Amino acid sequence: MSEIRTIGILGGGQLGRMLSVAASRLGLRCHIYEPGASPAGDVAHVVTNAPYEDHAALRAFAESVDVVTFEFENVPAEALDLIESIVEVRPNRRALTVSQDRLTEKTFLNDLGLRTAPFADVPDEVALAGAISKIGTPSILKTRRLGYDGKGQVRIDSPDRAEWTGAPSVLEGFVDFSAEISVIVARAADGQVAAFDPGLNVHQGGILQTTTVPCGLPARVTTDAVLLAGRIVQALDYIGVMGVELFFTADGLIINEIAPRVHNSGHWTQAGCTVDQFEQHIRAVAGLPLGDGSRYAEVVMENLIGDDLERVPALLRETGVQVHLYGKGEARPGRKMGHINRIVP
Repeated sequence: MSEIRTIGILGGGQLGRMLSVAASRLGLRCHIYEPGASPAGDVAHVVTNAPYEDHAALRAFAESVDVVTFEFENVPAEALDLIESIVEVRPNRRALTVSQDRLTEKTFLNDLGLRTAPFADVPDEVALAGAISKIGTPSILKTRRLGYDGKGQVRIDSPDRAEWTGAPSVLEGFVDFSAEISVIVARAADGQVAAFDPGLNVHQGGILQTTTVPCGLPARVTTDAVLLAGRIVQALDYIGVMGVELFFTADGLIINEIAPRVHNSGHWTQAGCTVDQFEQHIRAVAGLPLGDGSRYAEVVMENLIGDDLERVPALLRETGVQVHLYGKGEARPGRKMGHINRIVP
C-alpha cells in the first residue's frame, strides 16, 4: 500500500466533494483548502477556510497532508510556490502552467503535433483587428486566463462588430464540427496510462448539459481520441486524471482544450464503471495502481442547473437514475447544483 494517508485538495466545490468520497472508500482522508463556501466540507475529514494569501494557513495545510492535488486549475502561483516548498503537488506545476493560459495550452498542443483551432495572440484591444484579419470570422475571442462554462468568451461574426473581452485574449478560428467528445484519461506515477470511453457532449449557453456514452462515433475515431489524450499526459509527465475535449470534424479530430483535473464530462463513470474518475484520480495521486475503467453500461449524464433542482423528487422515483446533489445553498441560473446518471436500458 501507499504511504500516503491524507490528501490535500485545493478547492472545495463539487469536484472536491466527490474526490473526498472516493478517497474515503480507499481508507484515505482529505483535507480541503477553500477560501469560500465548501460543499466538499460536508464530507471531507478536515477543512481549512482561508484565503490563498494567508501564508500561515497555507503552510499549516501543507504540513498536515502527504500530497496535494486540486479541483480547479486557477490556483494562485504564489500559493503553489509555498505549498510546493513543503509537499508534492500532483498533477505537477507544468500541467497547471499549460492549462491556465489558453495561448500556452494551444502552443503546447501544436508543438506536440496535435491539431487545434487556428489561433492568434491578442494581448490588447489594439491587436484585435490584426488577429481578425489573420484568423477571419466567425471566430471566438477568449480570455487567456480564467473563464469557464462560456464565461470570458465573445463570438465575433464580422470585423466591424468585434467586442473586446477586457483582458489579454486569444482569438480562435471557427471549427465546423459535427460532434464534441471528451476523453477522461489517467496517468500513474509509474507511467501507467488508462482512459475511459469517450463521451459525447452537448452544451447549451456554454454550459455542459449532457454527456452520453458510448458516443456513437466509429471505433477508429474513439481509439484515436484515446491515443491523443495519452500523448498529452505522457508529455506532461502527468499524475492524476485529465479531461481532454475534442471536436470531430470532416478532417478528423481537433483538440479544443485540456483540464488537469477530474472533469464534468466524466461524471458518467460513477454509474458506468467499477472504478470511476474520482477514484482513479485518488489512486494516481496516492501512488496506488490505476483501476479498471472498463465501461459496463450505457449512460447519459445530465447536469442539474439552477431550477433543475425542482425536478429532484421526480428523478428520485425513476428507475435507473442515480442522483448526485452537491449541497449548495442557493439555486441560481447557470449554477450547477448536481447531476444525474441515467442508465440506458
